[in-house]
This record gives sequence, C-alpha cells and structure tokens, in this order.
Amino acid sequence: MKIDANNIEHFYDKAYDWIIDKGPSVILGIVLLILGLWLIKLLGKWMQGGMHRKDINPSLRPFLTSLILITLRVLLVITVMQIIGIQLTFLTVLIGGIGVAAGLVLSGTLQNFASGVLILLLKPFVVGDNIIAQSQEGTVTSIQIFYTIVKTFDNRTVVIPNGKLSNEVIINISREGSRRLDIEMKFSYGIDYEQIVTVFNKTVDEFKDCLKTPERRIGVSALEDSGFKVSLNVWVKAHGFTDTKLSFLEVLMKNLKLGGIKLPGMPE
Repeated sequence: MKIDANNIEHFYDKAYDWIIDKGPSVILGIVLLILGLWLIKLLGKWMQGGMHRKDINPSLRPFLTSLILITLRVLLVITVMQIIGIQLTFLTVLIGGIGVAAGLVLSGTLQNFASGVLILLLKPFVVGDNIIAQSQEGTVTSIQIFYTIVKTFDNRTVVIPNGKLSNEVIINISREGSRRLDIEMKFSYGIDYEQIVTVFNKTVDEFKDCLKTPERRIGVSALEDSGFKVSLNVWVKAHGFTDTKLSFLEVLMKNLKLGGIKLPGMPE
C-alpha cells in the first residue's frame, strides 16, 4: 500500500498548527488540574480538622466534606475543559437533563438527606434521648443521614425517615432530665383526707427515685357522688420513667393498706 507523502505532510502541518494553537492551553489546563486537585485535598484535611475543633457531629463530617470536595472537583474539571477549549454545550444539556431526572426520582431521598443534616446540626434530639414521634415512643439509638433508628420500650426497632422527623411534631420526653409523675386515686368520703396526705407524703419521702425539686403537689382533684379524687404530682428522673412509676405505685398501695386506708373495690 502506497502512502501519499502529501497526506503525511498535511497531517503533520495540522498537528503542528494544533500544538502551536492549543498546546499552551492544554498544558495550562493540566497544570491547573493537578494544582487544583492538590489544593482541594489540602482543603479536605483542613475541613476535617476544623469540624473536629468545632465539635460538629461525627456522623455529619464525612458527608459535608464529601459534598463540598465533589462540588469543587466538578467545578475544577469544567474550568479546565473551558481553558482547553472543549465545547460544553452538549455536555451541559446532558448533565442538566440527568440532574432533573435524578431530582425527580430522588426527591424523597434528598429531602431525607437535608433533614438528616438539619437534625445533626440543630439537635432536636440526640442519641440516648427518649422521644415520641410517628406514634412511636422509644429511645434514639442511631441518627443516620437518611433515617433515625428508635428502639421502643417493648424492644422493637423502628426506622423513621428523617424527612418525617423534620416536618412533624417530635416530643422529646427526656431532654429536660426530669418528668412529672401524675397519680390520681379515688377514695370514699368516709376516709380522712389528712390521713391520705400523710401516706402520700410518707411514700414520696421514702421513695429514693422521687426528686426534691420541683416541689410535690397534693390536692383534691374532683368531688363525685361516690367519693373524691386526690391527685399527686411528683418529679422523677426522665430515664426509666415507666419503671419508676410502676415501683412507686406498688409502694404507695402498700403504704395505703398499712395506714388502714381502703381503696375502692377492697373487701371490708
């Protein structure tokens, strides 16, 4: 096969012209790409240290770092392509179309991601808190970027999307450290009210899990045809509230019996 010398010469001329015309831009783009990637890597290390010093939630650090670094790398590549002279019209349209499609498909996921970031930053609850959310009551065992795991008091694991937690009411029942235990009991009119108050106070004083402050409150809450109701409000620790309530009611019932106070339904 005979090679045309004119074609070879034409090819070399074109290559020479391209090198003279585009070579400096290509070299500049490569240098900028290498330098930019190096600076972005340094920025990532600096961000990790800064977030550690500012005590940002450990679960959030890698996600924020990755998000920022990936964005910077994409911008760097686009800038280098423009310097080299690569036309981005078609690429831009393609990326835009993919972005719109992904946004529509992943709208719920992105909402959960944004909500997870807000939860980790604003801290309406933290791991170990007892909360009521989505008709579920339990202890927060893990806060992930897309969902939160709650372990209920009857040992069920509930996975709640963060979007639900950021848009609806959350009751944090342990954040303040204490809760009020409310007890209401009914007695016949033949029982002396002061005797009931004495037993209530004795039980609160002896029960080790009752807090001294805020002050307890005892009073008549209702008057009915068949008897009167007495309410007791006493403060206890938030964690272990249900166990404390059960134990307190058991001790109170024993003390009422020892004090000779009959409860409705008790045999004569």
